[in-house]
Amino acid sequence: MRGHTMPSGHTKPHRIGPLLREWRHRRNLSQLALALLAETSSRHLSFIETGRARPSRELLLRLCDQLDVPVRQRNRLLMAAGYAPAYEETPIGESHMDRANEAVERLLTGHEPYPALVFDTASDLCRANRSAMALLDGVAEELLMPPVNVVRLGLHPQGMARRITNFTEWRRHLLSRLRRDAAFTDDERLNCLYEEVRAYRYPPGLLETEPVFPDGSDIHQVAMPLHIRALGTELSFFSAVTTFVAPVDITLAELTIETFYPADTHTAGTLHSHHWNDHLHAAVPEGSPLLPTAR
Repeated sequence: MRGHTMPSGHTKPHRIGPLLREWRHRRNLSQLALALLAETSSRHLSFIETGRARPSRELLLRLCDQLDVPVRQRNRLLMAAGYAPAYEETPIGESHMDRANEAVERLLTGHEPYPALVFDTASDLCRANRSAMALLDGVAEELLMPPVNVVRLGLHPQGMARRITNFTEWRRHLLSRLRRDAAFTDDERLNCLYEEVRAYRYPPGLLETEPVFPDGSDIHQVAMPLHIRALGTELSFFSAVTTFVAPVDITLAELTIETFYPADTHTAGTLHSHHWNDHLHAAVPEGSPLLPTAR
């Protein structure tokens, strides 16, 4: 089927028991609790985990639902039980994904002049609007070579780290989020990325930098802001994360859209200024492959 791929795997058939038990432990559920949620018996679940029984395809998918197993890993569990994968992986640019692709691009362009970006499970950047790209001004060229990784951009000494004025707490936030995502998804790519970025060494004083609050309103913040120097001033943002509900395609399931909002009136005023608009067009050339396509 052109444009669609069924992920391959080398999991040994009928070795579903240990894998299922591992996911149950990861979610801190007892056999009884999981059995009740999946509408089966704890005895049958015990037999499955010890290899004395094989779950039906329908039961296995119910167990995956209750364990909140990511769709990529659901395919691996299905193959481990001897079944065919259930979820395809379609490139976002394929015609089959036109509606989803259009929704992503509308969100990115509609969010201007505030930054917004799209990345996958491995934190690789898929797309960004012009305001987000403008914040990358000054980042080392090698960090902008595909695949561009948003965590690496934020934490690398030659990335955005030097311009983030509350870098100590922002680094702690990113590392915590990355570690949590790695544990939740069981994705080895995230484990490797975590070990890489945690080991970065910084110039003296960078990690000791205290958060800077442009005005008193930030003392009562409800979300940890990102403070970053850009355009000769300091901008402050908080962010929200959006994902697709009930996706049945791996690509869609692994997309995250992060939108940034001004955390103070100074940032809002700057982003709505003609000065910022001129900066966008100077810093981000037309035709960048990461920018949304005009429709």
